[in-house]
Amino acid sequence: MIRRVLVANRGEIARRVLRACRDLGIGTVAVCSDPDAGAPHVREADAAGRLPGAAPAETYLSAERLLAVARSAGADAVHPGYGFLSENAEFARAVLDAGLTWIGPPPDAIAAMGSKIQAKKLMAAADVPVLPELDPARVTDADFPLLVKASAGGGGRGMRVVGTPGGLREAVAAARREAESAFGDPAVFCEPLLENARHIEVQVLADGHGTVWTLGERECSIQRRHQKIVEEAPSPAVTPGLRAELCQAAANAARAIGYTGAGTVEFMLAPDGRFYFLEVNTRLQVEHPVTECVYGVDLVRLQIEVAEGARLDEAAPRPRGHAIEVRLYAEDPAHGWRPATGTLHTFEVPGVDAEFAVPATHGLRLDSGVESGAEVGVHYDPMLAKLIAWAPTRAAAARRLAAGLRGARIHGLTTNRDLLVRVLEEPGFLDGDTDTGYLDRIGLDTLASPLADEATAKVSALAAALAQAAANRSAAPVLGGLPSGWRNVRSQPQRRTFDGPHGTIDVDYRLDRDGLTSELCPGTSLISAASERVVLDHGGLRETFAVTTAGNAVHVDSRLGPVTLTAVPRFADPSSQIAPGSLLAPMPGTVLRVETEPGADVDEGQTLVVLEAMKMEHRIAAPSAGTVTELNVSAGQQVESGAVLAVIEGTPE
Repeated sequence: MIRRVLVANRGEIARRVLRACRDLGIGTVAVCSDPDAGAPHVREADAAGRLPGAAPAETYLSAERLLAVARSAGADAVHPGYGFLSENAEFARAVLDAGLTWIGPPPDAIAAMGSKIQAKKLMAAADVPVLPELDPARVTDADFPLLVKASAGGGGRGMRVVGTPGGLREAVAAARREAESAFGDPAVFCEPLLENARHIEVQVLADGHGTVWTLGERECSIQRRHQKIVEEAPSPAVTPGLRAELCQAAANAARAIGYTGAGTVEFMLAPDGRFYFLEVNTRLQVEHPVTECVYGVDLVRLQIEVAEGARLDEAAPRPRGHAIEVRLYAEDPAHGWRPATGTLHTFEVPGVDAEFAVPATHGLRLDSGVESGAEVGVHYDPMLAKLIAWAPTRAAAARRLAAGLRGARIHGLTTNRDLLVRVLEEPGFLDGDTDTGYLDRIGLDTLASPLADEATAKVSALAAALAQAAANRSAAPVLGGLPSGWRNVRSQPQRRTFDGPHGTIDVDYRLDRDGLTSELCPGTSLISAASERVVLDHGGLRETFAVTTAGNAVHVDSRLGPVTLTAVPRFADPSSQIAPGSLLAPMPGTVLRVETEPGADVDEGQTLVVLEAMKMEHRIAAPSAGTVTELNVSAGQQVESGAVLAVIEGTPE
């Protein structure tokens, strides 16, 4: 029996494992890098060991340090979560060699699937359909379009789509760099790109006594940068007959490598109904909650029990209902999925029925690694949380999930929340018409647009101005109880200016004996105003606006949609002015490459600098054609958000 588990991970998956251990009465040990010292998973564990530093290589990827913490804390088992060392066969062997229980599949099974190149050969021998492997050095024009993929790891890193021969060399080089950085293995290969295909995966669970469960399939086709953002179970495209074929292939794959524990066999489903092996994830998946909800199981608990030698029941549980999960990322979809860093001032999701567990009845589940006040840095993946809706039908799950996201209060960081809501409400998605090209087909101009329209932004800005005036009033009690801005006789209007989601908003209003008047929102009247809550009669309806101020940012949440505004000072600070033509760093990161030099003529859209942040490469392009007159960075340099990387002087016409 396992007595104490070292959770060799961070964030929401660490919290998820901790919860399962508490339910089983098992002691827990967390680990944390220096940036994670105050993270929720550290507080929730019975004990925690420090991993000095911030970079993954010296913290969560250091087997030596992890095992040192396990020894000092008296842990007798290790759960790796997902990511980091979860699919590292050498780490699994080191855990076993240290006399600890490895809560995962056998190291040989991990090694067998650790190379996608070798994995495809093993699967072909087990009668699992596979796509042909293409050597990057030998592809022909007839092989395009194709996909360049890292042989190790996953999560979309080290993966590139190449449409023509001219782009192959750079795609292979970039994939190798990213694979080396993320997984320590630069090996890549190519395979045919299945256009309009779906990403379907089967959850497997096997014990050490020969029983293999297949817990249905998950649809994971909606992806950005080859990383999933929406997952559901079951897939709307899979018939009972196809499900039986997929599950049989997954069971064959698990048995072929002597698998035990929880794992996932991933496939690509072509439009003609044929499917092909993609990979085996020899670990728990990020999207495991949808399977847990539909099948009524606790996969982490089962992982632990299987590691203790327990037998699974002969028959797997039967499915019930439908579940959809979305991944909430700190990123800006409208600007190239640019990651966001900084303080998450507010993170509240009302109406949650369970956290890290299946709701007692249908409902909303939240698995989060953050809470209000969390600092989000550049060292780790930008995922903040997962929100899951479980309902009797797919339509009901989508509606419940969209409502939960709409009502969430998320302040301080740009996120993909608005995009997720628009996906869940988009007619094609509701009809089940999704594939890996879904985002490109619908278009980010539609999906990434703010939930709040221009009219909503205006009335929210009026509420923000009234709330700020109320805050000023509370700080100046000599006004004797009159509403801030109130005048007995008509005078000049009160004015505040904000930058909003649709541009600059000038708020002019008067408060006098006739009440509130504003040309910005004609016919809107004031019912009450406080520093954090404003109630307006707008369009004949009483609307309540929750207003939260953090620095220059003002967040307004209402039934009409969330709006983030930036207060514009009346007088600009001259020291804040930036030279025209400056190319700014959109996020903190490390300079990987500089692809220009002083005096070079550049075209609009040409890549000048490549940054690495949150485990991904980000290309910083010239905003306009011109000449590089100043270059301030070099490879290996750390830069902060807003740093001037270069200055481009426009080419005279």
